Amino acid sequence: MKTSKNITYWKTNLWYLASLLSIWFIVSFGFGILWVDTLNAIQIGGLKLGFWFAQQGSIYVFVILIFVYIRLMNKLDEKFSKKEE
Repeated sequence: MKTSKNITYWKTNLWYLASLLSIWFIVSFGFGILWVDTLNAIQIGGLKLGFWFAQQGSIYVFVILIFVYIRLMNKLDEKFSKKEE
């Protein structure tokens, strides 16, 4: 039986997923492919920024987003009193 509490929990969870995956898409596809020429005008440590995002930046952002998701889900679990089973 689906309760209002469970529906709210899953809607929030799906919102977190959609938001974080959108950020990752923008960073990996946008910064690494679409806006690479614009970002290549900026150099950090001798590397063009667009190249860096295409090669490493999107991976770093993805790993950071994993930790952000873990933190968000822990707070959400506490809010809805969910326990690991």
